[in-house]
Amino acid sequence: MKTRAAVLRGTSVSRPYSSTRPVEVEELSLGAPREGEVLVRIAAASLCHSDLSVVNGDRVRPLPMALGHEAVGVVEETGPGVRRFAAGDHVALVFVPSCGFCRDCAAGRPALCERAAAANGSGGLLHGPSLLTDASGAPVHHQLGVSAFSEHAVLAQESLVAIPKDVPFAVASMFGCAVLTGAGAVINTASVRPGESVVVYGLGGVGLSAVLGARAAGAYPVVAVDPVPEKRELALWLGASHAFAPEEAGAVRELTGGGAGVAVEAVGSPKVMADALSAVARGGRVVSVGLPAPDRVLEVPALAFAGEGKSLIGSYMGDAVPRRDIPRFLDLWRAGLMPVELMHTGTLPLADVNTALEELASGRAIRQVLDTSVLSVA
Repeated sequence: MKTRAAVLRGTSVSRPYSSTRPVEVEELSLGAPREGEVLVRIAAASLCHSDLSVVNGDRVRPLPMALGHEAVGVVEETGPGVRRFAAGDHVALVFVPSCGFCRDCAAGRPALCERAAAANGSGGLLHGPSLLTDASGAPVHHQLGVSAFSEHAVLAQESLVAIPKDVPFAVASMFGCAVLTGAGAVINTASVRPGESVVVYGLGGVGLSAVLGARAAGAYPVVAVDPVPEKRELALWLGASHAFAPEEAGAVRELTGGGAGVAVEAVGSPKVMADALSAVARGGRVVSVGLPAPDRVLEVPALAFAGEGKSLIGSYMGDAVPRRDIPRFLDLWRAGLMPVELMHTGTLPLADVNTALEELASGRAIRQVLDTSVLSVA
């Protein structure tokens, strides 16, 4: 079948992206689902900073690549061997299609699945190579087994989680990455306890989801740190008790009586990681969820660990088990404890993907949703 998709053929740091247009919407051929695969009509796809990191080259991926990894859709067709899904099901798309059998999957850490990492790194799918080809017949790689900036996508069934049909698409689209990563970092990785203090550095979709997770876990105080005043204000609406600009972050130690119990670094900056380590109390935990460029190096006082009992913990996809965590996080949304709809900056047609990338790169946007059924505004 044919599908229109947003394709990146070469990385670019030349901005504004709305003018330089590094991504083009192309008509691609999409193969039918194979054994264990599902054809999904994409209903809404959110832009994440990880998409921007592929565009600017911070995250090295095989090109050309059909972008998009945070989305929701409707099942249209299932391949042989698929039993958990049927046509008409609403599904959240997950960017780590855990195999269920490798060492990490068996240990309950599907976000670190070895087979998924290999498939994602190659630009293929869990059950085989890419199913996308361009007009010349050349292959186009999948982004993280999803490629959701498209009208349709074929995914491994392991990349899907069924969701209730009454959840709005724009809301549901944020649960497969932002909410899993941010709230998961607080609830799964840090195991935040009620009454424990939390500080979150960086208030994009992942950082704000960490604020939501801290609120849902009963943390207090919940401190949000970001240079953008509007993002700090939104963090307060989402449940942060205090919000500071980075130059005011020294107030965190005073506010928390000597340091926070947990700090979440959602920027991808070694300097911010070091700041977070200094902001936690003796015995405190720093959870790093931001993705820095591969050549960045972290330098911190070595005595912070054995001497002060602090921990620096990496968290990929919030150490989530998607089939467990997406339904329970949706339950928290339904109860009013995770109002993720407040992070929705706006909805754009697929043709405006470069404008959306520029809004994200500028720091103005939090979570923009691409309506892939609309190619352009008349």
